[in-house]
Amino acid sequence: MPGHFTASDDPYNPDTNAARGLAYLKRSMATANGDARLALAGYNGGIGVIGRSESSWRLETQHYAKVGSAIYNDASSGIVPSPALQAWMGNGVKSMCRQARLHIGINP
Repeated sequence: MPGHFTASDDPYNPDTNAARGLAYLKRSMATANGDARLALAGYNGGIGVIGRSESSWRLETQHYAKVGSAIYNDASSGIVPSPALQAWMGNGVKSMCRQARLHIGINP
């Protein structure tokens, strides 16, 4: 999300990218009053979706909130391994992560 970086930031630097993403997620979590599902929807769809009806969210945002909150709930409950994370990883995410690693030059 280009708007979250300064002109001097390298958005492909993993540390910078993670820092900006986590800052936005923290802001989203505060706006959602600690509700992780709403915070994840805000992270994906923009913080403005938090106060709106879920039916008005884009399908991508609805899916992101559903999957993300299931992973969050597993992690919060100490469920290891997380069935929700394993299901998500099995749906092509490994391929996306591999492509991202190659793009930014991280060796697996």
